[in-house]
Order: sequence, then C-alpha cells, then structure tokens
Amino acid sequence: MRTFEQGLLLGILIGEGHFGGDGKQPQITLRMHTRHERLFETLLRLCPGSKLYGPYHHGGRRYFQWMARGDALRNTLLPMLETLPLEEIDEHVYERYQEMKVRYGL
Repeated sequence: MRTFEQGLLLGILIGEGHFGGDGKQPQITLRMHTRHERLFETLLRLCPGSKLYGPYHHGGRRYFQWMARGDALRNTLLPMLETLPLEEIDEHVYERYQEMKVRYGL
C-alpha cells in the first residue's frame, strides 16, 4: 500500500470510524452518506476482506456501513494503527481503540 493510501485509510478511520465490537468479535465500523460510495470502494480495495453493507435508508438518512473484522482487522488495520502516535493525534479515538483491544484481547 502506498503512503498516500495508508494515510487516507487511517485518516478516515480516525475522523469517522467507530472502534468497538458486537460482543463476540472486534470491529471497526464506518458509516457515511451514500454520496461517498466511491470512497467506500477505495476502502474495500485498501482493506481486503472488509465488507460494505447497504445502502440503508433510515430516519431520513441514506448511508453505507463499512466494516472490518476478522483477518481484515487483525492483519491489515491493526498493524497500521499500532504504528501511529494515536494518543497524540486524537485522545478520544485512542481511548476507543484501546478499549476495543482490551475487551477483545487484541
């Protein structure tokens, strides 16, 4: 993955991502308006094994939900996230990321 692509992927996750899980497995989730469909296609390419769900129409919103779990999370995203000074960049995201890791034994 090129440096620009890695920065794009991580920047989107820091700004818009949700770090958590479903109670059984960890996941990183991203929800955005359907107008960002091309960006979601890029995320699918950059993070093989991630999934795109939707479009959903709920409460007047139209959105897609992108999700990375399993090997996509463990083998692609976690190694990149671990190299970031995440605590210095965004304390809230750092805390959510750490909570996900502790809760799911990552």
